[in-house]
Amino acid sequence: MDKRKRSFLKVAGSSIIGVLGLGWVRPVTAAQVPGATRKPVEALTGKRLALAVDVKKCSLEKGCSACIDACHSRHNVPTQLQAEEEIKWIWKETYEHAFPTQAHRYTESTLKQQAVLVLCNHCENPPCVRVCPTQATWKREGDGLIMMDQHRCIGCRYCMVACPYGSRSFNWQDPRRSLGDQLNREYPTRMKGVVEKCNFCAERLVFGEEPLCVAACRSKSQALLFGDLEDPDSEISKTLKERHSIRRKPALGTEPQVYYLV
Repeated sequence: MDKRKRSFLKVAGSSIIGVLGLGWVRPVTAAQVPGATRKPVEALTGKRLALAVDVKKCSLEKGCSACIDACHSRHNVPTQLQAEEEIKWIWKETYEHAFPTQAHRYTESTLKQQAVLVLCNHCENPPCVRVCPTQATWKREGDGLIMMDQHRCIGCRYCMVACPYGSRSFNWQDPRRSLGDQLNREYPTRMKGVVEKCNFCAERLVFGEEPLCVAACRSKSQALLFGDLEDPDSEISKTLKERHSIRRKPALGTEPQVYYLV
């Protein structure tokens, strides 16, 4: 056997072992994060990263979609699609739809009519991770974010069925067909037949930057907070201790890491 064949078999064997050895929970380096193309600086890290949405502050900006527009533009989320093919990373639902078990006859009428921001909840106990047969979705070691690897996704959509929040979308067609000249070449597009969702802007966190939805909201209503729940001095930890908050479908035991200040 010549040297070239031996070298090829050695590399191929190492690659197979590496793939089979990956665990359900694994860390991610900057090189593995889609869109992370710059040289890393001090990353925005934490033991449990979470998001808080101030529902009343959000309502002050009528018709505002700055967070949604910034997120979808950055991550090449196609918008001009028919309803049955819609791709959503972050969007708005009515309060009663977002919190079906927490709306009652004495809930403020203005709150019931309020459009509430919803997205992937990056659950502490994610059912999507448990059902994925290829480990295309996993809980990230260290900060608990729920990540997606579209190259591993086989399009079975088990994760979509398992997610009780409707936070995942399926690409029924090549998303580039709908993007046209709006394509952001700094972030990779997905392909037909895979699932996608919010990743809390993991590609920005490695450079010490907060999620784009939070950054976009700062110049508007400042309704979004992001940070480490395990840090008692973080702004989000202090705010959650001082304010009443709720989470979506708490009875399911998924422990969502998106909190709503009401």
